[in-house]
Amino acid sequence: MNPPNPILKVTNLTVKLQNQTLLNNLTFNVNKGTTLAILGPNGAGKTVLFRALLNLLPHTGTIEWLEKTKIGYVPQYVTIADTPITVYEFLTLGNKTHNIKDTLNTVKLTQPDIENKRLGVLSGGQLRRVLIAWALTNNPNVLLLDEPTTGVDMDSEEPIYMLLNDIKKKQKITILLITHNIHIVQEYTDYLLAINKHITYYGPATDIANPLIQQQIHGEPVCVESLRGKP
Repeated sequence: MNPPNPILKVTNLTVKLQNQTLLNNLTFNVNKGTTLAILGPNGAGKTVLFRALLNLLPHTGTIEWLEKTKIGYVPQYVTIADTPITVYEFLTLGNKTHNIKDTLNTVKLTQPDIENKRLGVLSGGQLRRVLIAWALTNNPNVLLLDEPTTGVDMDSEEPIYMLLNDIKKKQKITILLITHNIHIVQEYTDYLLAINKHITYYGPATDIANPLIQQQIHGEPVCVESLRGKP
């Protein structure tokens, strides 16, 4: 087993806005080259955690990224698909040095003339892949993905997680992803951070198959098979 090699150390992280506690005393590490799933009910503070990690929200406690860490971020919701912009134009926003074809090939968008299509005509799966491609354009070593299959047909969800797993291995990227899907946690991630404003579980992702851990996270056991393929 490889020794711990943290790219991120979070200690006693607390986020309060307007006298409301959104996150309370979170402490965890993320090892380099691993995938951390972040699980929790709606309103648990998952997106708040990402915004704090990106230094977009005031907080107390410490967030320590390894020196020279570069972060790519894919938000859950985007409105840019409603604007008359092509895939090529979108992928060159703020960065005109990378190879668009190579980036699209990385996310397995190889259809002829895909770069000239407008974002608004893409399928949900194609759009999510374009967003992942955009997050990769500055050669990050960390990806933050907030429910990366939002708006994607059920049959197209798992291929995206397979793609992310492949990118992680080939490019040695560290991934933090928010998901509600226990099957995805079990199959495609290394560690699990379950939160509900505070930490309800932190440890190996494989433990999600343990009914006692499910009860600790959700308050009652959840059948993994019944959630397979569901968001």
